Order: sequence, then C-alpha cells, then structure tokens
Amino acid sequence: MVHSSFNINHNKFSQFMKMLVGICLCVTLLVLPSEGQAYPIFAQQAYENPREATGRIVCANCHLAQKTVEIETPQAVLPNTVFEAKVHIPYNLSAKQVLANGSSGGLNVGAVLILPDGFQLAPANRLSDELKQKTKGLYFQPYSANQTNMLVIGPIPGDKNQEITFPILSPDPATNKDTHFVKYPIYVGGNRGRGQIYPSGEKSNNTTFSASTTGQITNIEQLEKGGYKIKIATASGDEVIDTIPAGLKLIVKEGDKIKADQVLNQDPNVGGFGQSETEIVLQSPIRIKAMIAFFVTVLMGQTFLVLKKKQFEKVQAAEMNF
Repeated sequence: MVHSSFNINHNKFSQFMKMLVGICLCVTLLVLPSEGQAYPIFAQQAYENPREATGRIVCANCHLAQKTVEIETPQAVLPNTVFEAKVHIPYNLSAKQVLANGSSGGLNVGAVLILPDGFQLAPANRLSDELKQKTKGLYFQPYSANQTNMLVIGPIPGDKNQEITFPILSPDPATNKDTHFVKYPIYVGGNRGRGQIYPSGEKSNNTTFSASTTGQITNIEQLEKGGYKIKIATASGDEVIDTIPAGLKLIVKEGDKIKADQVLNQDPNVGGFGQSETEIVLQSPIRIKAMIAFFVTVLMGQTFLVLKKKQFEKVQAAEMNF
C-alpha cells in the first residue's frame, strides 16, 4: 500500500512539474525574448495538427507575410535507411527587425517538416560523421508525442541556419505493415522572424496598428518604456486613446485628420512564412535487384545478338568465296 501510494503521488508530482515547466516556458517566450523569435512551440500548443484540411500550414496564421521556402530530398530511398531533408529559408542577412522590447535585432528561423507515416527523426547512433557535423547544435523534436513523423525546430539563429538539414529514417515495411513501396508527399513550412499575431489573437509589435476611430489627432505622448499614446478627438467631442507599442515609427503627427482603420505606423515586418512540398519514393530493394537483372539480361542479349550477327556475316562471306 505504501508503494502504491508513492507511485500515485509521484505521478501527480510529475504531471504538476510538466505543467509548471510549460507555463514557465510560455511566460519566458512571451515576456523575455532577447532576439527576433520564431516559435514553432506556439503552433504545437494551439493546433493538434500543423497542416489544415486546406493544405495550409498553421504557422501562416501568425506569420502573415509570404516568403519562399524550399525543400530538397532524394527522389527515392530504401527502407530503414537514413537520408537528408534540406530546408532552405533564405532572407537578407542584413535585415533587422523590431524585437519584443522595442529594440532592433537579427532574425531567427524555425521550421516544421511533415513526413509520411512511418518516417521519423533518425536516432543519433544511425548518423554518419558528416550528418552529425551538419546537425551539430540543432535540436529537432516531434510535433507531439503521438506524431513522431512531424518534426519542428526553432527558434535558431537565422544567419547561421538558412539551410537546415533534417536527418530522417525511412520505415521498414517488414516491421511496419502500414508502410508500402509507393510515392509519398512531404510538406514543409519555414518562417524567419517574429509573427504579427499571437495564437491568442493579440497583435505583436511586429505589425501595423490602425486608428480605432475617425477624428483629429490632438496629442501624441511618447511613453517612458517606449511606444506612444495617441489622443484622437472625434466629431462628437469624445476623446479616444490609441496605444502604439515600443519600437515602431509613426507616420502621423499631431493635427492630422485621420479615418477609422487608417494605419498609424510604418510596417516593421521584414520576415515571413512560406511552405512547400515534394515527393519521395520508398523503393523496394527487390525491385532494384530485378531491374538490374533485367538490364543485365538485355545487355547480354544485345551482345550475343551482335556476336551472332558477326558470325553469320563470316559464314556468308566464306560461302561467297567458295
């Protein structure tokens, strides 16, 4: 009974610690970011599946600017083998963006790779020396505990990781009955820089802010911790205050007449999100051996045909001479 009670208390304590760590991580990400961040963890917490029924990857819900992302994989792989999936996230390395505290900094990158069922992250003991070097300092993780075929990484420094190499282990149909030797799709999403909207629906300070009403700007107050308070006098005589976060540059001034939903600041976003897809064939070794055997047979047949033709020509020449 004592042992059983200890196990129950231990399980409760483990669950409490996991919840506490998750809360602390969220608070840290939201309150204390030191660089321009890209957080796949937001998608992990807000969405059960990173790819919607429409085909759109959910990162696009927060990263509103569209950018290019490329993926490079082998055309075909053998079962139970390790291969590379390279994700390219290009951007101008000289670009700087507004950070959460209002200062300027570099961009980080993040990516989500959606593999077919059965494919997964290659274990460390299966990596070659070259692949270990390419993935050094990178931490890949499954999207969730029961979705090991979906991998995420980030945020990581963008200036050193415009190309991210995922080490992938292909499935073995001999041990996985749901895997077949067919062509499979692979989807990838990659973002650089911070998003414009948090999963909660709130705007970050990496986007534009609009006037909440029509009227005239009577006062612009610069706040001590950065940002502005803009007082707008409406036609009815009411006064409305719009707040602009730190780090943004205004494009309006006192005395300006503005309309509702008119943009008040320059767009600070220099990052964005993109997605792409490719296909890969899980190739059967028996098919390859059969194909090689077929090619060898054809080659030998052609060779024997040429030799036979030469022999026949010699016979014909001898008969003519006779």
